[in-house]
Amino acid sequence: MVKVAIIGASGYTGLELLRLLAAHPEVEVTAVTSRKLDGQKVTDVFPALAGRLGGLDDQIFESPEAKNLTGRADFFFTAVPHRTAMEIVPSLLEGGGKVVDLSADFRFNEAAVYEEWYERHQVPELLSESVYGLPELYRDQIKTARLVGNPGCYPTSVILAMAPLLKKGLIEPDGIIADSKSGVSGAGRGLNMTTQFCEIDDGLMAYKVIGHRHTPEIEQELGLAFGRPLFISFTPHLVPLSRGILSTVYAALTQDSSDEELLAVLNEFYKDDVFVRVRKKGELPHTLDVRGTNFCDLSVFVDRRTGRVKMISAIDNLTRGASGQAICNMNLMLGLAEETGLIELGLRP
Repeated sequence: MVKVAIIGASGYTGLELLRLLAAHPEVEVTAVTSRKLDGQKVTDVFPALAGRLGGLDDQIFESPEAKNLTGRADFFFTAVPHRTAMEIVPSLLEGGGKVVDLSADFRFNEAAVYEEWYERHQVPELLSESVYGLPELYRDQIKTARLVGNPGCYPTSVILAMAPLLKKGLIEPDGIIADSKSGVSGAGRGLNMTTQFCEIDDGLMAYKVIGHRHTPEIEQELGLAFGRPLFISFTPHLVPLSRGILSTVYAALTQDSSDEELLAVLNEFYKDDVFVRVRKKGELPHTLDVRGTNFCDLSVFVDRRTGRVKMISAIDNLTRGASGQAICNMNLMLGLAEETGLIELGLRP
């Protein structure tokens, strides 16, 4: 059994990690941290986790001091805010651990890009070592990595939709528009007037329409897929769902193409990827079909009238968009089948 620690387990992604790891056949959770919950039992805070296979009944939240965690786990998930991760991760690596970081601190290839959108990077030398944790694009590199930057939820939905068509040169790299809608859990567990029940129930709103921090992450990966830098127009929306993301991405075609031809490209690109499901012609992805799973469902529609393609992508923001993908990366880093502990998931009523 691999000993695993979760650093920052009081938020939604931390809870999702606990839920998934409790049923993972190859790991044992040996440490769970949270500054604000220090000293409390995990199952007192999250009663739904009581009595599960992962032995969480005896776990106590503790303060996330790296020196107290080194040696107690072989693998670490850092589910903490940006900046906090880069303060912790170097010590974990020095202690011989492997790390999947769920913040933005190790997603970027260049410190200058991170610093433009976030703040000064304290350990830029680790950016050349960290691997972007999207298995469909970087599986081989993830397998040999000791540090993986887990992708953001919106970027996962957009990149998986567009990367195959960009790599094939079937869409114009300029003028891509991504319209994404997310459940409220994507905003985290912190108190926020915008995410209060009476503010979001029965409503729909766009937010951060200019300058959302997931924009450069999407641009980095789609630029790499195409072979040169590009810019996208990305608009996120908040919808009255607890979890789920639906992204509709628009791009101009470079040649006359049919639905069948583009579906064939997607099916070929993802033929060996267990967690991407390309829907049949005319089928529309639904957030309930991926709820609580690590799947990304994709569909494609050619609009011949405008010469554009519409890609639709559905994921669960907490699972495929965060913790499930993190565990998939862990599996690869540990030499396990990437679907271990993930394939039987699902929450659709």
